[in-house]
Amino acid sequence: MKVVDMLKALGVVVCVAMASSAYAQTSDATATADSAASAKAAKNATKKTDRKLGLDVRRALSKAQGFDVSNVFVKARNGAVVLTGTVPEGNQIGQAEEIAKAVPGVKSVSNKISLGTQGGGG
Repeated sequence: MKVVDMLKALGVVVCVAMASSAYAQTSDATATADSAASAKAAKNATKKTDRKLGLDVRRALSKAQGFDVSNVFVKARNGAVVLTGTVPEGNQIGQAEEIAKAVPGVKSVSNKISLGTQGGGG
């Protein structure tokens, strides 16, 4: 009888050890899923911040006296702003860069705006 009781006790110990191990693996998987979720949330927050910064720069350009923003495109990534497109007057190229640099959150500006004709003329 003692052998049977000992085997039962050993079986209980093995079951407890297996259950603890399974629990540890489950919590590790949960931690991995949580960090993947937080990484995705951080990426979404960065995209939202970039989008807002681009809109802020575009809004600032549109408020500038005599500046035609219709053919100017703004892209922002982590505070770095890229301006592309065309303007009808050469002085507006530098003006666009200065306006973009003054927007809060802008760390750098890459000005790729060129001089071009706007609208059709025949």
